[in-house]
Amino acid sequence: MADLFELTQELCRIPGAPGFEHEVVAWLRDAFRPYADEVKVDSMGNLYALRQGDPDGPILMISAHSDEIGGVVRAIEPDGFLRFNKLGGVLDSLAVGRKVMVNRHLGVIGLKAGHAQTEEERQRVPTYTEQYIDVGAESAEEVAGLGIRIGDPVTYVSEVQRFSKPDRFVGKALDNRLGCVVLLALFERLHGVPIAGTLHAVVTVQEEVGLRGAKVAANRVAPDCAIVVDTVPCGGTPDMAGDTTLPIGIGQGPAFRLVSRGDVAHHGMKRLLIETAEEQDIPYQLVVHDRSSTDASAIHLQREGIPTGIVTIPRRYAHSPIEVADMGDVRGTIALLEAVVGRVGDLERFLSFEV
Repeated sequence: MADLFELTQELCRIPGAPGFEHEVVAWLRDAFRPYADEVKVDSMGNLYALRQGDPDGPILMISAHSDEIGGVVRAIEPDGFLRFNKLGGVLDSLAVGRKVMVNRHLGVIGLKAGHAQTEEERQRVPTYTEQYIDVGAESAEEVAGLGIRIGDPVTYVSEVQRFSKPDRFVGKALDNRLGCVVLLALFERLHGVPIAGTLHAVVTVQEEVGLRGAKVAANRVAPDCAIVVDTVPCGGTPDMAGDTTLPIGIGQGPAFRLVSRGDVAHHGMKRLLIETAEEQDIPYQLVVHDRSSTDASAIHLQREGIPTGIVTIPRRYAHSPIEVADMGDVRGTIALLEAVVGRVGDLERFLSFEV
């Protein structure tokens, strides 16, 4: 397997807006096969990689979503410009002037030349309904000739690149291809290692538009407990100085998300993550963030209730084409989950409600 940075580059390069994750899933399906006992993809597009250990032991599901924020072509105008709708939390201010990929064709989200803008226009961010995509075509017929149709996906173009500090990197789709990298690296490290239970690595779809794939996946796997791997917005930048809502930063270890919009971490899963991190000397952070959610918000409500914990990788500039993260946090997350899997046989004491 390529190193973690190269793997991240390769996965983030593949476009995968919500509902259009198939290329990402196909790549991951082939990548998981050497390390899994079984790999399947359901009709929705969720990927399931299985490691079968002791059949009498507990079932643990570790998941990460494959989709990235993006858009979808809403209309094609006679002069060849495209209008689009959002898929997920795209910010209007971070779309203007960006390169995008439209069904594998390069485009740009255009903007009125600064020389022609009024003072009022210079002070205002155009909404996405006012914005348009230029794919270099002069007519709707040319657009059709490119194979672009209404309903085609739109994603940012932003290569993952290293800073001078080798562990720091920037690019689009770190949310949540980093989680996919973690799952794949975990399965590689566990290859041939006995497990005192059953492990399912699940790559879900359509997280950014309502946690849809996770609902299907949790019902299919029916785990005794679950861990969701995702990214989390963080502070540590000048514009966050004095803001106490996100007192975590990159390069300081994975963050265990205790409360979010839609769920409160199961007390036993929280204890499992903290106890394991401390025993393994893995730096970790605790975060309460109720302005966003993860697949855990859907998973913990399925079937009769699924005890769920959340491990997140901090990243700056969330939901932008320039998300920044630290590979040390990725390595820490992999090491943590490897240690958790090693304790699968002891899960029962964490899942009970006994104090």
